[in-house]
Amino acid sequence: MTDSEFPGQDWLKAEFADSLDEERELELEDAALSLEIAKIYKQAHPDTIDRTVYFHALLRLQAELIKLQDWVQYHKKKVVVLFEGRDSAGKGGVIKRITQRLNPRVVRTVALPAPSDREKSQWYFQRYVPHLPAGGEIVLFDRSWYNRAGVERVMGFATEDQVEEFFHDVPEFERMLVRSGITVVKYWFSITDEEQQMRFLMRIHDPMKQWKLSPMDLQSRIRWEQYTKAKEEMFARTNIPEAPWYIVEGNDKKRARLNCIDHLLSLVPYEPVPHEDISLPDRVFNPDYERAVLPPELYVPSKY
Repeated sequence: MTDSEFPGQDWLKAEFADSLDEERELELEDAALSLEIAKIYKQAHPDTIDRTVYFHALLRLQAELIKLQDWVQYHKKKVVVLFEGRDSAGKGGVIKRITQRLNPRVVRTVALPAPSDREKSQWYFQRYVPHLPAGGEIVLFDRSWYNRAGVERVMGFATEDQVEEFFHDVPEFERMLVRSGITVVKYWFSITDEEQQMRFLMRIHDPMKQWKLSPMDLQSRIRWEQYTKAKEEMFARTNIPEAPWYIVEGNDKKRARLNCIDHLLSLVPYEPVPHEDISLPDRVFNPDYERAVLPPELYVPSKY
């Protein structure tokens, strides 16, 4: 049977086109509504990857992520991935592309709010522990316990004694996770001063992104050098063999997403797992059944 005779070919083409449309819809989130800023941004990224090349590479990597997910679920593995970096560095974008086609019961994202007064009185790692994976799960932390080494330290939410205690405890905490069978992967998304400034300006001028810009983000601009020093000490004191740091160059968002996903796949020795054949059962037809007519006010109006 030739490709042209394959009965599902047109359907598969349509599905692929739909996938591209979904990605384009996501990409709208990265577009500045301010044409002037969009122009400046394009000038700053003249060598960005071609859109079609990007989409094809992303879909291929997402297909591999599904295989990784199946392997983790089948073998009851436990994986934790931490995403850290400056505000607007692109952490959320890569997490969105990782989870886009995966099962949310297997792969889930944790983005904790600021700790409550009760949580502040607990052991520092306590509020993170309930979110760690069970067998067959992957957990992505959109910011993690490393808040203490970054924003909490720089903004004065943690004392120097608390920060020092964190640096003393975190290597052993992560070694405990690894000894318990959890794979711990730590990513830092790195962008330049100029790139962050440009992304903040895009958020200011884009009504769909203004919610992302918090007073804390503005403070991070003021305290750029303090964050840099805090990051450097964090790397020096928490880059352990059992859970090393990996730096993702993030100025080019599309390349950062592809590079991060490709690297994550390379860290886990996943293999194909057996799957049961799936067949669609025949519908049971009851000649005496008559479908009820529902009142029109129950239906969502068809405006589009």
